[in-house]
Amino acid sequence: MKITILGTGTSQGIPVIGSNHPVCKSTDSKDKRLRVSAMVELNEKRLVIDCGPDFRQQMLKHDVQQLDGVLFTHEHADHTAGLDDLRPFFFRQGEINCHMTSRVHLALQDRFSYMFATENKYPGVADLTVHEFDNEAFDAAGIQVIPVLASHGFIPVHGFRIKDFAYMTDVKSIVPLEKEKLKNLDVLILNMLREEVHHSHLNLEEALELVRELNPKRTYFTHISHHLGFHEEVEKNLPDGIFLAYDNLEINL
Repeated sequence: MKITILGTGTSQGIPVIGSNHPVCKSTDSKDKRLRVSAMVELNEKRLVIDCGPDFRQQMLKHDVQQLDGVLFTHEHADHTAGLDDLRPFFFRQGEINCHMTSRVHLALQDRFSYMFATENKYPGVADLTVHEFDNEAFDAAGIQVIPVLASHGFIPVHGFRIKDFAYMTDVKSIVPLEKEKLKNLDVLILNMLREEVHHSHLNLEEALELVRELNPKRTYFTHISHHLGFHEEVEKNLPDGIFLAYDNLEINL
């Protein structure tokens, strides 16, 4: 299994438009972060987790020719705003399988009404094949995916476990029953926003505590704010086995 981290930034990305913060002015490529997304390749199939506003750029960067499925964590724009950029894949493949909860489906039907219209549908849009999941394991292109329910402050969010890899973003808390799904991992990718407490995201202290509890072999933090600091300085102070993810990082399992 190959995991490619397509983006590791917050909803604004780094650099933030108009910001003079030192991290936003950094020349280190690891301090430049697109909106969060990841790509999983297994058994000659390719799944992408989330489809944010930088999706087109991410697909071009990695020369992605085919998608076998898109998994959506939740409905926020930094995870869904690239939906229309699925069109080139639809034109080439004829089918785009999208896996989401009913809540996310309703939100996207409202936000992208022209894509989901049942009458007088605008020609040229991607005709998505939507598969709704709740919180039970499901099949995506022959790959078993285990959804992991978490709280994103005021709304639900789902992470995903595939074999001994799990991807969790925009998490603030996870109940014990769902934590059990995250035991015995080789790799965990987990959101960690900054040092200061945030109402809907794990901060550094909270993320480290969760990692200690779950005890994966390796952890990579994502969904990182410029307020956290420079990549190089932050990472050297992290415990063994814990790293800051960066855009275009490749992990092989």
